[in-house]
Amino acid sequence: MTKLTILSAALLTAVSATTALAEVESLDPIKLTTHDWTGQIITTTIMGEVLKKAGYNVEYVQADYIAQFAGLKTGDLHVAMEIWETTGREAMDDATNSGNVVNMGSTGMDAVEEWWYPAYMEKVCPGLPDWKALNDCAAEFATPETAPMGRYLGGPVTWGGFDDERVEALEMDFEVVHAGTDAALFAELESAYQREAPIVLWIYSPHWATAKYDGKFVQFPPYSAECYSDPSVGMNPDAAYDCGKPTGPIWKVAWTGVADKWPGAADAIKAFDIDNDAMGTLVGRVDLDGESIDAVVADWMANNEANWSSWIK
Repeated sequence: MTKLTILSAALLTAVSATTALAEVESLDPIKLTTHDWTGQIITTTIMGEVLKKAGYNVEYVQADYIAQFAGLKTGDLHVAMEIWETTGREAMDDATNSGNVVNMGSTGMDAVEEWWYPAYMEKVCPGLPDWKALNDCAAEFATPETAPMGRYLGGPVTWGGFDDERVEALEMDFEVVHAGTDAALFAELESAYQREAPIVLWIYSPHWATAKYDGKFVQFPPYSAECYSDPSVGMNPDAAYDCGKPTGPIWKVAWTGVADKWPGAADAIKAFDIDNDAMGTLVGRVDLDGESIDAVVADWMANNEANWSSWIK
């Protein structure tokens, strides 16, 4: 290769890079929050990598699921890719009502989060999945630490979900024990399932667990917004949360300044879309098959370019 050719190639590369950078509105980092479960990190990494393809500067910031809204309101954080209707609606509504946070639409995924038990537990507690059967069978779910109360294994405390309040409101003979991490939650399920040991725990979907394990969600009294906000509504006239959890979309939210500072990025975030089945498969590849999140995301990007490239047109 001649010196002239090398120089020409270098100039072309520099011009292309300058053009790409000129197309984005600001090179300040767009801060995307990550949390403590695999699916959310995958969702966020896909979005971040797509934004990078468009020339944006992206920064991933570890943040608490509920507490992150303080940073989103002030603009210290910019984008949260998974706010679940099941557990994050109240915090999201409070943030959007402030005028400083905007709902960027659904991710395309629908959320279910609820108490769940393996199918083999119906042998010792035949009234399931009716929640009232749990009280009749509480001793079957007890551990040495909770006996004679049954044990419900909840998610990490930071996930919210009002399980402690639900147990109290429905006068259930259960003690809520919170798993320290997402990984610990499913490790305990795997251990119990292999031994057919008693367990009832928090399971969520989209996730690989509902496909891998045979079981059912507990059927609580139907959710209503009033059940959460008005103690007089529901089975217990003196307590709120005497019903099941809501279901619904998994939302994307952003600091309102994102649309002003990075309008192209805001459009891409709004356009992001993936379904439950696709996400469950990606999470399984990480949690079950041991692949890295970066490798799984890179593979998804390579095989879905026609999809994600439309987000940044």
